[in-house]
Amino acid sequence: MNIGDILQRCIGFILTALCWGFTNPFIKRGSMGIEKIKRGNWVMQTLAETWFLFTNWKYVVPLAINLSGSAVYYYTLSSADITIAVPITNSLALVFTILGGMLVGERPPTRTELIGMSCIVLGVALCVTS
Repeated sequence: MNIGDILQRCIGFILTALCWGFTNPFIKRGSMGIEKIKRGNWVMQTLAETWFLFTNWKYVVPLAINLSGSAVYYYTLSSADITIAVPITNSLALVFTILGGMLVGERPPTRTELIGMSCIVLGVALCVTS
């Protein structure tokens, strides 16, 4: 395995985590207002909510970016070990979710949450390097 392969995998992991994590707060924000939709039965309720979401660019754009992260992930998995790919992408996605949340005005993480995130990232780094 050469340095180019390792770099390609690392970029794939980071890009996947960015797509998955950073878009979560934007998807949440884009779906605001869905709770106001009320219909008489579950079929009409489901159709109205689906229409609301998929005609709202503030929901659709982050969702499309999020889903493109899955395409990058599966491409990266074609050359990476899944036992390494899963913890790396999921721990980084957590970090990017918090950063994205702060960008849209959600509260910053508490000291305890920062310590927890650091432990997760450190633990994954230890697992990957061993």
